[in-house]
Amino acid sequence: MKISVSITRDPIALAPPAGTVARAGAVVEFAGVVRGEEGGRQIEALEYEAYEAMAVAEMTRILEALAASHPCLTTDVVHRIGRVPVGEAAIVVRITARHRAEAFCLLCAFMDGLKADVPIWKVAP
Repeated sequence: MKISVSITRDPIALAPPAGTVARAGAVVEFAGVVRGEEGGRQIEALEYEAYEAMAVAEMTRILEALAASHPCLTTDVVHRIGRVPVGEAAIVVRITARHRAEAFCLLCAFMDGLKADVPIWKVAP
């Protein structure tokens, strides 16, 4: 599986993936968007912090470990840090696979691993 992981301070584009792999029967995209409420109170944005080098390495490690049990073609992950306003994406994950089940299973397992093990923190400003 081809893996791409990055962290950015810029807004993440929610456009459909370009140049989809010809062997793919499924393209799954997940966007984790900042909602207007956190902890029962209204917010305008969330602030994300990360230990960047370790976060990229850990996301890559998680995806490499999942590749054996979830055989997908490509996975692209972009996680945003800094101030992320309500309605904008904090993370976008794009997966191509031969079949949808593989892509959805990889996505769910990756997000669970990310939440548990990746050094990225959100703080309501």
